[in-house]
Amino acid sequence: LKLSNQALQNMPRVLRDVEALKQEASFLKEQMVLVKEDIRKFEQDTVQSMQVLVELDQVKSRMHLAADALQEADKWSTLSADIEETFKTQDLTVISSKLTAMQNSLAMLVDTPDYSEKCVYLEALKNRLEALASPQIVATFNSMSVDQAKLFVNVFTEIDRMPQLLAYYYKCHKGQLVSVWQDLSQSERSLNQQLAELYDTLLSTWHSQLQWSSQVFQNPYEVVTVLLIQTLGALVPSIPVCLSTAMELTPQEQRMDTLLELHHTAATFGRSLEQAMLPHLGENNLLKVNELVSSLYDPYKPYQLQYGDLEKSHLLIQISAMPLEHGEVIDCVEELSHSVGKLFGLASVAVDRCVKLTDGLAVCGLLKALKALFTKYVSDFSTTLQSIRKKCRLEDTPSAAVFQEDWTTFQNSVRIIATCGELLRQCGAYEQQLSNKILATAGKYLSESYSPLSLAGIQEASSTERKTSGRNPWQEYNYLQRGNMAEYNSLMEVLYSLKEKGTGNSSLLAEPRVALTRLNQQANQLAFDSVFLQIKHQLCLVSTMESRDAGGFGESYAEDLPTFSLSPQDNVMDALGLQPSRTLQQIVTLLRAKPEEYRLTAKLLPRRLVSTIAALRGLDH
Repeated sequence: LKLSNQALQNMPRVLRDVEALKQEASFLKEQMVLVKEDIRKFEQDTVQSMQVLVELDQVKSRMHLAADALQEADKWSTLSADIEETFKTQDLTVISSKLTAMQNSLAMLVDTPDYSEKCVYLEALKNRLEALASPQIVATFNSMSVDQAKLFVNVFTEIDRMPQLLAYYYKCHKGQLVSVWQDLSQSERSLNQQLAELYDTLLSTWHSQLQWSSQVFQNPYEVVTVLLIQTLGALVPSIPVCLSTAMELTPQEQRMDTLLELHHTAATFGRSLEQAMLPHLGENNLLKVNELVSSLYDPYKPYQLQYGDLEKSHLLIQISAMPLEHGEVIDCVEELSHSVGKLFGLASVAVDRCVKLTDGLAVCGLLKALKALFTKYVSDFSTTLQSIRKKCRLEDTPSAAVFQEDWTTFQNSVRIIATCGELLRQCGAYEQQLSNKILATAGKYLSESYSPLSLAGIQEASSTERKTSGRNPWQEYNYLQRGNMAEYNSLMEVLYSLKEKGTGNSSLLAEPRVALTRLNQQANQLAFDSVFLQIKHQLCLVSTMESRDAGGFGESYAEDLPTFSLSPQDNVMDALGLQPSRTLQQIVTLLRAKPEEYRLTAKLLPRRLVSTIAALRGLDH
């Protein structure tokens, strides 16, 4: 109750305080509105003031520019007026300094109406300076004066004419090198000797000019690289023309060896130059290095692209110089036996040539050449077998008039069969070696991400890898990719197949293997026919004896008949350490069978063979 009374007593005072607070809040609100308006006015005035200041600054800047332009225009006029007197001094340093000042003045006069005329005038003055300095520049580069060369570098750098100074440098030294080549090309030396000396000169030039250029130019490696590029491109007669002439004058059978010799000389120079460049390859312009590599190796590209045809012609000439046919049968057999080693010797050397000339890129051409080689060899071998058949008269009709048991043909046939077996064995071994050599040499060109199903994408990816990886241009030269993309794709497929299937399961020589297998069958047929010839003669004699016995002449002629066996394998096969084949055993069985037992003996034997033997023996079955 007491608290309630106090609250009632204080109520009027509280109400008065609330009313006073309302009045103060209203006043504060009015003051804030006034302050806000003052701030707005201040900001507006400030923006206007700043705009005025900016405009004043721009006017000031334009005035300065105008003043500078007027000064430069006046300076240009002064320099232009004095330049003729300056040229009369023939002091290159002073003249270049004046021209540099004029060039700086001209940069400030871009917006003037006669700017283009001033540019033309300045270029004409630079040309006059260059013409004035030209004799001294040539003398400097001829004498290899470092100090004088540095002076010209400074002068031509100031007037933005450094490319023109380098042109003098290239022309001077290129002319000397071209002159050396002209003397070499007119000498009595062989082309290979001429090229070897040229390349030695270029390598020596690289080292000497690099040492000198390092004291004069900012980018000596690029400068000397360009010098070699321009020199190789300026040779008269050009290397491609010399190569073409040399190949035309070389006999067909020597062209491959000549080409290998010439390419080896260029490759030796290339490796030496690569080793010289390698420590500082990062300081060089890789595009220029790539251009130099192309300048060196491109003359050989047409012949590398024709490698398959060149190798084919070379192999066919060599295999044609190995005749298998001889007058005597025994000589033919001997030559067939010796030809196996010669054949695979030729094939092995062909692989070496492919690697040396094309770094394994011409694998597809090599395979075509090898197929041509084996086709020619198989044809000659088959022709020789036919000749042996004729010489042994295997196709003749047997006669009892004159006959002596002779198993020489069969013995020779067995040797030929052994030769065919050796052919097949060496073919398998060679195919394995060929696969390994191809993968070891050309396998580096196969990208890890290669897939025959997405060839275009893989090639693009590989190209990107080469551009970004900064690898050695000397190791990236690929004549096949640049010259025959279809064959390059075929090479990738061959490499991919070898990598996926393994070199032990390759089918690189599938066709030659089939052809050699057919040869083996022909040799077996020769052996069979040689045995059967003896049997036919024996049967003919038996038939003659029976007819004579029937006529009462048996006893009178019995003493004159030679002794022979109806089982020739007893004395021939055993002597050779061989077992008779199943067919031969069946023939012997039918020949031994008594006439009355023939039908029973023949029941389980091949009907065709039974009929043939029965007809020969004059039996009904």
